[in-house]
Amino acid sequence: MAKVNLTKSLANEYRELFQTLEISPNRFADVDRIIDRILPQRQRYQSVAGSLGTPWFFVSAIHNMESSLNFKAHLHNGDSLKARTHHVPAGRPPGGIPPFTWEESAGDALQMRGIDRIGEWSLERILYELEGYNGWGYRLHHQHVKSPYLWSFSNHYSKGKYISDGTWSDTAVSRQCGAAVVVKRLEQRGEIPLLSEQVTRRATPLRFSSREIARADDLQRFLNTFPGVSLRVDSKPGEKTSDAVERILGFRLEGDPRKEEA
Repeated sequence: MAKVNLTKSLANEYRELFQTLEISPNRFADVDRIIDRILPQRQRYQSVAGSLGTPWFFVSAIHNMESSLNFKAHLHNGDSLKARTHHVPAGRPPGGIPPFTWEESAGDALQMRGIDRIGEWSLERILYELEGYNGWGYRLHHQHVKSPYLWSFSNHYSKGKYISDGTWSDTAVSRQCGAAVVVKRLEQRGEIPLLSEQVTRRATPLRFSSREIARADDLQRFLNTFPGVSLRVDSKPGEKTSDAVERILGFRLEGDPRKEEA
């Protein structure tokens, strides 16, 4: 399949999409369940990621997409670790004797993709490599649909997907949580550094009237346009929202008990 280059325009698109990503309210519990399964296995992801120089959460996001966090399956395609892969890519890992450990298989899968040769891991590079891991079919042939491999369960995706190799449906809906959504929720929960700190403020800042700012969801969206802020848009401003208001605007929200203490 043809490869898409990481151009400045594409990098800007990734940053904008990640910055404005909102997890679908009806999928929020599903996303958190995935995160709750990932976090106890952080050390296993780090053991693979450390040898390749990649962020551990990048490995976990791929693991969720490719084998639903199953540590008994190859990261390449979900085949059993009891033997070499038999689906594409077949015959992996080429060395060693089955059964394989998950770490052995994961390292081979990522090295096969050249992940170990990437020197820097900016936000846009992470999203680019995640999309490329699944392939560029959406971007090349169905540009009206943002790849569900990244954006499913978010405001950036509603329907349209490949239902099998080379077979497209405009009405099918992905039932998997997108990899970018997993990364975003890890960021929101404070489990990884704020990738949004790498995001420059948009060229044309969002502007809200005083009436709109009074609505919590619009306030949270407004705050999310600033570097280093990553809030869940849930219309329920709590301490994190108040902290962001103080950081950006210089005061805490009304009702924040810490405002009286200051």
